[in-house]
Amino acid sequence: MFGYGAGTVDPFHVPAWMDTLSGAVDGMPGVWIDLGNLETSVLGERLDAISVRKPVYLAGLARAGSTILLELLAQHPEVATHRYRDFPAVHLPHWWNWFVDHAAQRPMQASERAHLDGIQITRESPEAFEEVLWMAFFPGLHDPNRSAVLTGQTRNLAFERFYPDHIRKLLLLRSSPRYLAKGNYNVSRLGYLLKIFPDARFVIPIRHPVWQIASLMKQHRIFCDAGEADPRVTRHLRRAGHFEFGLDRRPINLGDSEATARVVDHWRRREEVLGWADYWRQVYDHVADALASDERLAEATLVVRYEDLCRAPDATMGKILQHCDLPPGCLPIRAKRIVRHPAYYRPQFGRADLGRILERTAATLSRFGYLSDEIAE
Repeated sequence: MFGYGAGTVDPFHVPAWMDTLSGAVDGMPGVWIDLGNLETSVLGERLDAISVRKPVYLAGLARAGSTILLELLAQHPEVATHRYRDFPAVHLPHWWNWFVDHAAQRPMQASERAHLDGIQITRESPEAFEEVLWMAFFPGLHDPNRSAVLTGQTRNLAFERFYPDHIRKLLLLRSSPRYLAKGNYNVSRLGYLLKIFPDARFVIPIRHPVWQIASLMKQHRIFCDAGEADPRVTRHLRRAGHFEFGLDRRPINLGDSEATARVVDHWRRREEVLGWADYWRQVYDHVADALASDERLAEATLVVRYEDLCRAPDATMGKILQHCDLPPGCLPIRAKRIVRHPAYYRPQFGRADLGRILERTAATLSRFGYLSDEIAE
């Protein structure tokens, strides 16, 4: 997300040119939407022959395995996704990638991403940048005081024209027939996405909250430290649509403003465990409620438990590919080779905090088949 492939030893390095250009993109969304529409018209007949068929969406709360799933699925020869190279001019995938290809580039060098979780990236690595588009068309989407839920009744005709065209441009650019997107916040707009693409496939990772909250808290500390050292880090996260961690952390409002306000209040009072436990419950109760109330959405969605992915990577990847209607190829074998339980940290909760997490999340855990005492990985 930051200094990928630039030969820097600082994973949080934000080059000055990127800080400046991303500020221009963020500050003038209408201009960049118009440029994106101009790019679409120039491509003309080349796009007319391309259809968006069964797009695949990875969505949910961060730190549940969505990145490793994205890394694996992006290797499938039939899918195209956003890459690090697409930022910050996300609205213009063809013109911006032409510029990147022709601009002077240092030799591509893999480096550990800013999360410091062992995942190596280059500018060609897949990444979540869809949120830039959503923010351009839905102002206030990340205001915790307003519901961010988009349903089958939501209407935004400008977005509903622009977004499929954008996906078609990515498919043309990357010579692939299927679109793959990772976007944590898409969990709040599953119904709307199903309205736009009735054949969409959704994969929602979930992880036991004791481990997921421990990972979320660890990441938040890392990004806060980086943001305090360099304000460009916080600006970069905000402009890329990443509000999960750092000094501008914001929960997504899933329709219950009072519940969201309680999460914000917990975090403001530095009650990290309580805030994250309540937020975890809200996110996954929202998922469970949405699937229970919409049969079509339930059929289009596969919930993947992180623990199952780690215990049986090949079998779990096989189920994901089958759900997405993608030929398995060698991806199940690759998953078995690389997916492991994390070894670089362990939860360090005391008995009181552990009790608070389990008390707040027990009912939600049972909705996803977890046992009440199932904690260890």
